[in-house]
Parts: sequence; C-alpha cells; structure tokens
Amino acid sequence: MDADADTDASAVTGPPDGMVDARDDLTPMLRQYYERCAEYEDALLLFQNGDFYQTYCDAAAEVARVCELTLTQREDSTGTYPMAGIPVDSAATYVERLLDAGYRVAVAEQVERPEEASGLVERAVTQVITPGTVVDDELLGAGTKNYVAAVTREGSTRAVAAVDAATGECLVTSVTDEAGLYAELDRLAPAELLVGPDAAVDPAALAAEPMVTDHGAATTDVETATETLSSYVARPDAVVEGDAERRACGAALAYAEWTQGGDGPLAYVTRIRRHDPRESLGLDSAAIRSLELFENRGAGASETLFDVLDDTACALGRRKLDGWLRRPLVDRDRIEARLDAVEALADDALAREAIRDALDAVYDLERLAGRVSRGRADARDLRSLRATLDAVPAVLAGLDDVGGDAARLHDLEERIDPVDDARDLIERAIRPDPPVEVTEGGVIREGFDDELDRLRETEREGRAWVAELEARERERTGIDSLSVGHNQVHGYYIEVTDPNLDRVPDDYTRRQTLKNAERFYTPALKRREDEILGAAERADTLEYERFREVRESVAAETDRIQAVADALAELDALAALAAVAVDRHYARPTFHDEGIAVEAGRHPVVEVTQDRFVPNDADLPPGSVTLVTGPNMSGKSTYMRQVALIVVLAQAGSFVPADAAHLPVVDRVFTRVGASDDIAGGQSTFMREMSELTSILHEATSDSLVLLDEVGRGTSTADGRAIARATAEFLHDEVGATTLFATHYHDLTRLAEAYSRVRNLHFAAERPDAADGRPAGDGDDVAFLHRVAEGPASSSYGVEVARMAGVPDPVVERSRALVDGAAPETNGHDEGAQMTLAGIDAEGGDAAADDAGAALVATLREADLARTTPIEALNLLADLQERVDE
Repeated sequence: MDADADTDASAVTGPPDGMVDARDDLTPMLRQYYERCAEYEDALLLFQNGDFYQTYCDAAAEVARVCELTLTQREDSTGTYPMAGIPVDSAATYVERLLDAGYRVAVAEQVERPEEASGLVERAVTQVITPGTVVDDELLGAGTKNYVAAVTREGSTRAVAAVDAATGECLVTSVTDEAGLYAELDRLAPAELLVGPDAAVDPAALAAEPMVTDHGAATTDVETATETLSSYVARPDAVVEGDAERRACGAALAYAEWTQGGDGPLAYVTRIRRHDPRESLGLDSAAIRSLELFENRGAGASETLFDVLDDTACALGRRKLDGWLRRPLVDRDRIEARLDAVEALADDALAREAIRDALDAVYDLERLAGRVSRGRADARDLRSLRATLDAVPAVLAGLDDVGGDAARLHDLEERIDPVDDARDLIERAIRPDPPVEVTEGGVIREGFDDELDRLRETEREGRAWVAELEARERERTGIDSLSVGHNQVHGYYIEVTDPNLDRVPDDYTRRQTLKNAERFYTPALKRREDEILGAAERADTLEYERFREVRESVAAETDRIQAVADALAELDALAALAAVAVDRHYARPTFHDEGIAVEAGRHPVVEVTQDRFVPNDADLPPGSVTLVTGPNMSGKSTYMRQVALIVVLAQAGSFVPADAAHLPVVDRVFTRVGASDDIAGGQSTFMREMSELTSILHEATSDSLVLLDEVGRGTSTADGRAIARATAEFLHDEVGATTLFATHYHDLTRLAEAYSRVRNLHFAAERPDAADGRPAGDGDDVAFLHRVAEGPASSSYGVEVARMAGVPDPVVERSRALVDGAAPETNGHDEGAQMTLAGIDAEGGDAAADDAGAALVATLREADLARTTPIEALNLLADLQERVDE
C-alpha cells in the first residue's frame, strides 16, 4: 500500500508546492483549494467544482497517472497550473485506484448551492477516505468487514481496538505478548493500522498488508482517550480494561470520527465489545494460512473452508459467519447452544428454507443504518431499509415453525424487532421508486405533507396551462409553427420562425433572438412562469426538508435497527451451517475429555473439489503423539489438516464432515505444515520452520492440538532426525499436547516402543502391476490408497514417485540401486551412523552402546528446546554436526 516509488508523496498531499509563493495572489477558488490542502496535509485532496473533483499541480499529475486521465491546465493571473478532474458521478472507481496506490483521499464538497452562494461557493472536507475507513458500498466487498485497528502498549500489555466505519462495529482486546498481538491482528485482518511510538508493529509480519498510520501520542493520551470513549459509553470501565485498551479504543474511534468529517461522535457506533482472547480457540497466522480457512495457497485453487461454509443468504450473515470462523468458541455450553440451533434448523427443512427465502430479501442493514446515521442515506437506501424490515414478519413466522427447543433460536425470536414505526414512516413518506438525487423532487409521496401537495398542484396546474397555451396561441395568431418551450437560462418562451414574425401580436415581448427565429413571452406567460418556477423551487426545498426529517427520525432508531441486524446475521449464519450440514451430510459433533475420535472423517474442502474422497478415522488419545508415515502424495498432510478442520468447525458451532465425531474442547491449534522461504523477512525455509516450531513448543498446552509436518527437513539428514526426535519427545514428556507428526524419518517410528503415548499411523500404497512386491518394468506406478492404517509405513516409495514425476530413467535406476544396496555409498556418510545419531541403531540396537553416539544423544536430551532461541538452536546443530564429522 505504498505510493509509486518515483513519486514524492509529500508533493502530492498537503499544500501544493506550485502555489506556495503565489498563495496570497491566487484567485478565490484556487486560494480555497490551497487552504483545504493545508488542512489535510496527509491526504490527496479532491476539490469539487460542479460535476468534477479537481486536483492541481503535482497532485493533478499523480491523479492523471494513477487514474489514467488527461492532464490539462488552468491559467491564473499568478501562472499556469496542471489540472486533472474526476467526474463526481463515477468518483468511486478513481478513488479506489488512489487508495490502491497508497493514498488517503480527502473529499472537499460544495456545501451550498452555487445559485444560493453570495460569491465563492463554500467547500468543506466531508470525508477522508482511507483503506481502513471506507464506507461506500462501491469501495467495499459485499459481506466483508473492513477494520481500522489501533495498537497501544502499557508495560507488557498490548491492546488492540478495531472499528468498522461502515457498520459501526467496535472491538477491543488486549494480550500480554507479541505473538498474541500478531495473532489478534491476523484474525482482524485490518485494512489500516494505527500505531504509535509505544507500540511498534511490523506490517510485514502480518498476513494482510495494511496501510500503516502514525496516530501520534496526542490521540492516545489516557485523558483524551477517556473523553472520546465517554461520548460513546456512559462508563468506559464497564467496556474496557486498563489504560492500554482505553487508549487503543480512543485512538481508533477518534480516527474514525476524523475521517467521517470530524463532526463529533459517530452515532451509529453503538456496539463497543470487549473480547478476551482466551474465550476463543487460538488460531495464529500460521494456522489460518496452512488450514486455508480464508485464503487458498494452491496455484489455481480457489476453494477455502469459508467458501465451503458460506451458504448465507445476505451480507449480514456472511460477516457473522466470517467472525465465527475467525474466533471459534472454547466454552462448551456456548458451542452446544449454537449446535442446538443448527440441529433444529437442519431437522426442519420447510421452516429453514422459509427463513432463508425471507433472508434473501434482506439488504445490508448494518451499512444502511450507518449511512442513515451519518446523514448520507438517499431515498433508495430508505426504501432498501424498509424492504428489509418488511422481511422480518416472514422470518419470525419461519422461526415460530422451527421444532425443537433450541435456546438460541428462541433468543433470536425475541431480539428480532420489526421496528414498525420506522418501517411505516418510510412507507408513508418515500415513493416506491425514488430518484438517486434527493434535492430535486420526486422523493416524497403525495399525501404525506399538505403544503408540499399544494405546491405540487400549483406547479402541475401551471405546466398544464403552458401546455394548452401553445394550441391557443396557434389558433389566435394563425402561426402553425408556433411553439412553447423552456430552458434553464431564459425560462418559458414562445418561439416564432422568421417568416412569421409579421404576424406576431403586439402583446409579445422579445426575449431572445436566434438565427432563424425569435423567442417571446407574454405578461400571462411571465406570471405563470413565476408561479410554476416558484412553486417548483419551494416544493423541492420543502421536499428535501421533509426527507431529512424522515431520515433523522429513522436514524433515531439506529440502536434498534442494529440490534435487528445482528440477530438476522446470526440467524442467517446458523441457517447456512444447517443447510451445509444437510447438503454435505455432516454429523453433529459431541464433546468429551477422552481425546479425538472421528469416524469416517473427510476434508471439508478437498471432498468438494475432488470427485472421489476416501474417508478416514482418527483416534487420538489425550496427549498422544501420533507419527504419520507414508509416501509423498499419499494424503498425510490432507489427513492432518482434516482433523484440525473438524475441530475448528465443531468449536465454531458447525456440524462436521464425518459419520461421527467425539472431541475435546481444544484451546489452540498449532500448525507447522509446509513453508517457503521468507525472503522479505530475511528467513530461509529452515529458519522459518524453527521459528514456528519454537512458538509451538513455548505456547502449546495439554489442551492444544499440534500438527507437525516434516520437522527438520530443511537441514542435513542427521540434524533433521535429531530435531524431529527431540521435538516429539518434548511434546510427549513436557507439553502433553495431542499431536499429529508426519515424517519421512522412518526410524522415528521406533519411538512407539519406548514411549507410552507415541503411536504410529501410515498411509498405504501399492504397485498394481508389480510381481512379488517388486517393481517390474513399466509397472512401477504407485497407487495411493489414501487410507490410514495402524503401524509405520514399510516404504516411502520416493523413487517410484520420482519416476511418476518424469525424472530421467538413469537417475531413477541409480536411485533404486542405492536404495536396494546394490551400489556402494559414495558420499562419505553412513546411514547406520545417521540412525545411531537419532538414538536408534540401524540394526535395532541401543545407540548408548556407542560412547560418541551416547554423548551426542545426551547433549540433545539436555537441550531445553522450549527456551532455546532459533540462533541458539542453529549453533547447537552446528556443534553436533562438527562432532559427527570428527
């Protein structure tokens, strides 16, 4: 989100350098432009001039470049200035490009009509558009959240507050370490990040790439923040905990206020909610990324877990479901309550589909309420709000028909308020198909306001009189070509062509001369014109006043409307989960403390994208370390992710893709599955793996689920084996987390003989055309069965996979010979010695018999990996490798 490297952003934002020397001599309009630019130094100013937003000087050149517009110029007594204009009617498209280029955009609008201005038209900045505070639907994805987040710090406490300026949602929380901070920010995925000197955040460490804004110390002063927060809640202490949360919340709200015109508190921000990270399943950025909850990492792939679940009917439900998946629950009662509601809806197809049909007519009520409250809603917005409230009775009827005794559904039924007074007001006041522009008439229904009706009748009668005038004058004058017309400059006129001018009556007064005709008016026409135009102008003014009154009356019900929106959102998300459960044959999970037991589990995304999917059981006792072996492409990683996704789904309140699932409530899910070089962060694959492993070993608990895939693969075989074994032992002995550990180090499977909770699973493969289990000619292809079985794998089939991938035959044959022992080793390393290093002799003997091996093993056992930094781990490995070489 950075401006072009060749562009000096300071020359584009703030007072234009090209006008500085001449600022006192500029024309009034250019001086006004200069002054507005000076008021918003960090933003690129769009300055309304009629139907265009104008920019000048360096800003104009940059707007022309980014938006692909023609650069023109404006001459002034002080010089010639580059100029570029954006059409007001299509501004959203160009603003989006400017945001993508890394700019904040300040919009200076004409706040009075040119015809009413005494001199220069007054212009004021009504909105500063930034990536995190966008409120226009044209710039926002339907059903998406768009946060600006502020980060502050007090001692070891780091606080995060996030505001969605379009919906009025405000969230606040705090954590005690950096890892927790980044995990919270990755869940929120803010489009913009407010940071200060006391809370530095590295944007490169976040999955999203937010624009970073320095909020400065002034806005996060405790006293200032308390004052800001107090304008939203009577007792800030009842909402936030500690000064860090208070300051973060104050900074986020103050920034949102500034971007929306700086006119004080945002009345539609009525939901400031604090959440404790410990009340939701821990999912850091690595887990969110590797489990592909919201973004698919595969080339050309598109489906994610959210895509599979998103069968919502409206934008409200889509955002709610997104939030549930980002923060699955850890309270069993709350999980069961959500599951009860899903089950009730799943069991009653007629009621469920009636509810979903009704919800399909629901507009984005949260954003509509925000626009109404900000005074930016037009007449069509009010009709959309009314249409949404019209759907409420059908929703309630459907809820009333749902069987069962789901407490959440009964609660929703109580919370869904038809808001009849607002709905009825809109129906009485606003025409069914109003124009977009609310200042030019055609908005208010007849019968709503007597004075407005009288003015309209006067206007209609006058126009009817004018329409009849043409026929009367033609008959009176005998001029068949005579016509009556109107334009904005000259008003009503009677037009007579030149050949007929000698027949013009004496009571005609010349108004305008054309090339081949003359235009006239009569005293009667002038009187009618004054009546018509006066009535029309007064009607438009009165109509706009009445519209604003209606909008303000509806805005007064913002709290109720937002409460309805929240309830409809929850119902839509529940109904979507129920529909997916029925359509995909999901089962309701049950919860116990006996470990993970899944019957015929399926990967929720893979089964949708593949024609044939092989279900697999999972039986993982509490605290077990399950080593998973088998060939590449056999399904190990899919299986591990499948188990984790079933846990995430269950705790989000969803049914799961399995015949049955009996699960514990997990506190965190950790994944070390796949990695690529972090070039930007200066980390190799191996360093990144070790960093992620360090976090897992430090933070996992006995209630966690840990997925590890090929730990140690980024270094030498001996070092990798050592790290993998030490990690497995530490998780078994010290952490006690339920762990799935995929590995190609087959000697590690012998750990099951020495450790009570270490188990082996493998994915089998076979050679359909092989004889006596041996590869034969062209029958070397391996069939992956994708079925998990007890015990370790007998082979990795690596050579066969290499052949299937197209590796040249000489390489394949040489590889097979080396594996079979038909050719001597030439690399100076002995496999037996490597296996001895891992603590298990190649012949099955104890490595302690070898003094050197025993010393190496002792060094590894004494290493406190949970408290070892990545650099220290690398130094340890280097030392071990040197001792092995000796």
